[in-house]
Amino acid sequence: MAYWLMKSEPDVNSWDDVVGRGTPEEWHGVRNYTARNNMQAMQLGDEAFFYHSNIGKEIVGIMKVVALAHPDSTAEPNDKGKIVWECVDMLPVKPLPRPVTLATIKARPELANMELVKLSRLSVSKVTEAEWQLICEMGGL
Repeated sequence: MAYWLMKSEPDVNSWDDVVGRGTPEEWHGVRNYTARNNMQAMQLGDEAFFYHSNIGKEIVGIMKVVALAHPDSTAEPNDKGKIVWECVDMLPVKPLPRPVTLATIKARPELANMELVKLSRLSVSKVTEAEWQLICEMGGL
């Protein structure tokens, strides 16, 4: 199993919004090749942290991949008629009992190389198993 972190602006699509819908949904609208490639690498059952970006800047929950990469329904075809943007479908699994803030993550030397810290603008990033375990512990799991 691989681990990931996926960002969403809480005033657009918050953890509570996703949980409230309670159904698998496309993680659509990503327009960055590295983030898209990360979603293409995801496997069924992989888990991802749900991160509130811009407002809050904190990890608030865990989701899992329930559908592999497929064309993003919000993407327009390119000039050759091909949709180059893909996404996966995600389902919420559980909230973190204690949200883990970006400031708290940056304060931990063990997390200094985390993609969230190093590649701060990347909306879908990799998380190592050691980073996953530590953040779960920090979040009360």
